[in-house]
Parts: sequence; C-alpha cells; structure tokens
Amino acid sequence: MKVAVLFILSCLVWVGMVKPSFPEQEKNPAFWYELAQRSIKNALNYQDLNKNIAKNLILFLGDGMGVPTVTAARILKGQLNGQSGEEAQLEMDKFPYVALSKTYNTNAQVPDSAGTATAFLCGVKANEGTVGVSAASVRSQCNTTQGNEVTSILRWAKEAGKSVGIVTTTRVNHATPSAAYAHSVDRDWYSDGDMPSEALQGGCKDIARQLFENIPDIDVIMGGGRRNMYPKNISDVEYPTENKHNGTRKDGRNLLAEWIDGVKDKRGMYVWNKKDLLSLNPNNVDYLLGLFEPADLAYELERNKDMDPSLTEMVDVAIKILRKNERGFYLLVEGGRIDHGHHEGKAKQALHEAVEMDRAITRAGLLTSDYDTLTVVTADHSHVFSFGGYTPRGNSIFGW
Repeated sequence: MKVAVLFILSCLVWVGMVKPSFPEQEKNPAFWYELAQRSIKNALNYQDLNKNIAKNLILFLGDGMGVPTVTAARILKGQLNGQSGEEAQLEMDKFPYVALSKTYNTNAQVPDSAGTATAFLCGVKANEGTVGVSAASVRSQCNTTQGNEVTSILRWAKEAGKSVGIVTTTRVNHATPSAAYAHSVDRDWYSDGDMPSEALQGGCKDIARQLFENIPDIDVIMGGGRRNMYPKNISDVEYPTENKHNGTRKDGRNLLAEWIDGVKDKRGMYVWNKKDLLSLNPNNVDYLLGLFEPADLAYELERNKDMDPSLTEMVDVAIKILRKNERGFYLLVEGGRIDHGHHEGKAKQALHEAVEMDRAITRAGLLTSDYDTLTVVTADHSHVFSFGGYTPRGNSIFGW
C-alpha cells in the first residue's frame, strides 16, 4: 500500500513539473504552412530524376537499427545539439527516397546478421548463422559448404575494376562484413581456433583466413579483430599483459605479417591506432589494413579517443583512398555496435552508436557527389527496443 501511494504521489509531482517546451514560432500556423510548402517544393525537385550511372556505391548498414532506433537517434542528435530533439534531422532523413525492407532468414522468423548480410550483399536469402552461402548450406556442417557459395557485390565491384573497402565498428570478420568475402556455414568460425576439428579436417577455412585469400587485394579494411590474425598465445600489441587478447590461431600463421609482406611493393600500410591512421597521406596509400582492437571496437561513449578512431574518421580515410580509382569504388560501412548495445539492453550505447553513424554518413556526403555516387543507408533487422508514454516535448530520450 505504501509503495502504491508513493508511486501515485511521485507521478503527480512529475506531471506537475511538466512544462511545454517548444519554439515560440511554432504557435503561428504560418510556420507550419511555410514548412509544408518547402517540403513540397523539395519533393517536386526530385521529379527530375538523376539518370547518371553511379560510379561509386557506399552502403551504410546500421546493424539492428530498426525504425524505433532511428527515431530515438534523431531525437538524441537534436538534444546533443541543444535542441528539444524531435525537430532534428538525421542525414538519411534528407535522402530523396525511402523504403522498408522485409527481414527474415530462410529458417528464421527473426533474422540474424549473418543470413541478412548474405541477403543484402549477395542477393540470396540464407539460413541463420551462415555467411556467403545459399540456404542449401546447414549451419556448422562443413560438408554443406562446397557448391553452395554465393558471390557478393564487393567481388563484383572488384572484378569490374573498382576499388573496394570494408569499414566496421565490429571485428572485420564479424557476420556483416564477412558476407562480403567469405563462404562459411558458421558465422562464429572467426579463426581456426574457433572451429571444430571435423570442420578443419573437412577442408573448411576460418573467416579471418578467407578475408585475405578469397578476394585478393581488398583495398581498404578497417575495424577490429586483431587476435584472430595472430598465432595462439602471441601477445597483442596494445594489451601485451592481458591474456584474453592473445592470438587465437592454431595453424601458426600470422595473417598480419603475410598481408604486410604481400603489399610491401604496392603502397600498402597496416595501422593499429588512431595516430598512425590519421597521419597517413591517402594519396600515398593504395592498400590499407587497420585493426584497432583485438575483437570489436569499443562503444563510441567508451572509445579511447587517443588510441582508437571513430567510425567517421575511418570512413574519411577510406573514401580518400578509394576515390583515387577512376573506375570508382564500392564501400561497405557498418555501424555494428548499435546491435550490441541493444543486445545488452544499453539504449544509451546503441543510440550514440547510431548518431556516430549519422556523422559518418554526413562526412561521406561531403567527400562525394550525388552525380556519380549512390549512397544507401539501411539496417539488417530491428531489435526489441521502443519508447512511449505521454512524455513532454524535449524530454530526455534517456529519461522517464
């Protein structure tokens, strides 16, 4: 009884404290009429279709970035800029076209990032937990791999003479990026140390190995995942005393050393920290591998800003390297930790990740032109995330 009374009283106090907060100009109907007219004029301008052939394609993938996440991120962006938030615009809000996508795996009503990545990168819906293979492949069954491989747009772009790149806030061999280059019946086979002996004996390759072997000369690769490139128990360059970050490979191969050796005469560079990345002259680099953490990159709110680059900073460097190709480029950019924030029930982390991806989209727009570059922003699936209630205008998106 005491709890109920206290709750009711607290609600009454909260309601009493609510004060409408919105710009004075919004009280005038003319404000809304003029806004509507501008919106109509902008829409009519898009009737003159851009019939140019896109030389470049940038695909931004917000992992787990469903519609409620987009709405909440928009409000957060506005509030971070001192606004009440609801009237703010994400960069994608300014795009001329919008659509909804149907998300499911061939064997799952609620999809995962592996099967969906196969769908949007390879054009083929697939089973949950598998990357770069058709639905004829069965998760974790190595002998269902051969003959069921499907190719990705990254490979198609490379074969067309374009430069190609992958930038992610997860590890570079995580589900979403791996569908661009790998064929694996298990998304969790990050290195051979994660694979069962029967899979290795069956001839299946781990995803880290496929990153360097399946599509030679991916021009730009940035994200996390260092530990899957080193032999087992080799210490990490950044965390030499933390055993959990040691190498995981059982085959004794050092994929980083092999990559560095392979590009030594092709203006290739490997970097593992922000300082080295931002000190590069993109005009002098044709191949770039940047691995900034042993596994996934830190959340944007927890990022060591002296050591680790932001998604925006990685995208900036990637585009400056890739755009040198006269035939154009293809770039996959994943805001992968939006998904992780939601998985952990951390709305603040997830939404700040989404706002950072918005900054990266903005930066990409400044470095490219609509006349020759097609930019697509999408998500692979949504999450059990929503917000509601009768909250006042300007209420903190993280508040009651």
